[in-house]
Amino acid sequence: MSERKKVKARHCGSKRSPYSPREMAQFIDQTLLKPQATEADIIKLCKGAIKYGFHAVCVHPYFVPLCKAILAGHDTKVATVIGFPLGMSLKSVKVDEAMQAIYYGAQELDIVMNLGAVKSGNWEFVEKELSEIISSSRPALHKVIIETCYLTDREKPVAAEIAVASGAKFVKTSTGFGPKGATVRDVKLLKATLGDRAEVKASGGIRDLAGMLKMMSAGATRIGTSAGEEIMGEVLCA
Repeated sequence: MSERKKVKARHCGSKRSPYSPREMAQFIDQTLLKPQATEADIIKLCKGAIKYGFHAVCVHPYFVPLCKAILAGHDTKVATVIGFPLGMSLKSVKVDEAMQAIYYGAQELDIVMNLGAVKSGNWEFVEKELSEIISSSRPALHKVIIETCYLTDREKPVAAEIAVASGAKFVKTSTGFGPKGATVRDVKLLKATLGDRAEVKASGGIRDLAGMLKMMSAGATRIGTSAGEEIMGEVLCA
């Protein structure tokens, strides 16, 4: 193999996608939630999303108006996070945050389930809170982040069931701020729990095409990643 081909092989990786580049891009929520992100970083994020046709960009609420302005006229949606990253803001604050996010242009909301309430077994509060947040912010598409790395295998299905009962269309594995992100095992568990009633978004630690395809094979239909452009680079090498 020539040196040029070796370099290309290293860049592209060994995995190949069974989907077209356009189809692959539609699985991706290109994400930038780093606390040090700047307006220049967000502009770059949106331009990359337009270039590849990502399903959405996911940013902090502060950047929603900027993303809305840049993405106007394009298919990529604006997603933001609510109660991020622990979900333990007051319920009224989370409800207002969701309403404000919709007002300023967010089309999808990734809501962090209240971890303190979950670990305390206060499931009634969790469902009531999520229901209020979701009902106050229609017609957005809602994803509930259950942060699987902190939950037991008994808690994960219960959390997923409550998310669906509250009106969520997706259950999302992780914020990316915990000690561990998405795992194939957790995606399979969530998919088995949810069936066709809701979809699974895998996020946290998915940085290459091989990792993305593993999550999709396990049942994820949306991928949250900060490496969307790099993944698409691999897809386009095929």
